[in-house]
Amino acid sequence: MLAFAAARLLTPTDSVEHPLVLVDEGRVFEIQTQSSRQISAAISISDFGDSIIAPGYVDLHIHGSAGYDVMDDDTEALPAIERLLTRHGVTSYFPTTVSAPVDATLRALERLAEAIERRESNNKDGERRARPLGIHLEGPFISHVRRGAHPTEYLLAPTLTLFEQFWQASRGRIRMMTIAPELEGAIEVIGEAARRGVCVSLGHSDADLGAAERGIAAGAKHATHTFNAMRPLGHNTLDHRSPGILGAVLTDRRVSADIIADGVHLDPAIVKLCARAKGAEQTVLITDAISATGMPDGRYRLGNFEVDVRDGKCMTDGKLAGSVLTMDRAVRNLARFAEWELAQAVAAASRNPARVAGIAGKGVLAVGADADFVVLSREGEVLRTFVSGVEGTR
Repeated sequence: MLAFAAARLLTPTDSVEHPLVLVDEGRVFEIQTQSSRQISAAISISDFGDSIIAPGYVDLHIHGSAGYDVMDDDTEALPAIERLLTRHGVTSYFPTTVSAPVDATLRALERLAEAIERRESNNKDGERRARPLGIHLEGPFISHVRRGAHPTEYLLAPTLTLFEQFWQASRGRIRMMTIAPELEGAIEVIGEAARRGVCVSLGHSDADLGAAERGIAAGAKHATHTFNAMRPLGHNTLDHRSPGILGAVLTDRRVSADIIADGVHLDPAIVKLCARAKGAEQTVLITDAISATGMPDGRYRLGNFEVDVRDGKCMTDGKLAGSVLTMDRAVRNLARFAEWELAQAVAAASRNPARVAGIAGKGVLAVGADADFVVLSREGEVLRTFVSGVEGTR
């Protein structure tokens, strides 16, 4: 049995002053206040003083960091990425692909599935660092018009046959998929993916309102990096009213939405708009981080192509190509941009992504949940990170 104390606990839905968190076998065993619970002298208490305990962060969209891409065929890639994630409060994540040749995508899905299975079988052994819980398939089922940095030659029309190939290569580990609903064949693929428990996310899309609504009706329930790589809102004249995909995403209560709150991808006013439209329960923070995250400016790889990184911007052919954002900074930015309390911003990085992706026992601190948590300063800076109750490798 382990015990942890602090000035405050964010569950994140509730706030507990002077909490005492008991952990047993990697799970939360009990949560009390320090004044209401006597602890045996045999139990060691870690007291974090005037700090805050909060759930570990969950990143549903990350391509890499620490100089590595999640699609790299290098045994050092994922461990290096996971150590950097841990330093910034992330305890669970979805390695995210980018459009590439089909054979390269299939190989990457196989490697990522193997990595997830290895971590599952060795959950209590070795380094404690962020864990991959599923795969996010971003591309190739996206719009040529709104492809962003994805190479046009690797984009493909969605078909059930191709989705099945990806599914088999991943051994059923695809937990999230970004797709443009207006593409021919997309509605059938959305329906099948949703039936298999995949969180289908609308993104990289030029969909009009009707196509977006059809995608939602078929089973899509989320939106990928909202406002980025999407048809813009069009409503400037009486005879040209085109709410498009954004009109659907921002107003449909069945749909949650993620945002990149780095101050580059979205103006702070748009972050505030998204936060107000989707609210504290349906706003999700992602990083969309690439291999350059945590590294000096220079040239880095994203999947099969190169990206130039300078002054916090990742660019290729004049287009943004991911970010160098870390989740702890995203939390602080969201709180500042949206004028939210820290607890609300923490929820957007923990409870909300876990719930959107259907990850049980993550993103919350409650009896029976995994003891994945961060120790924060009052300003939201990550001081320490714990995975299954043990301090993570930094």
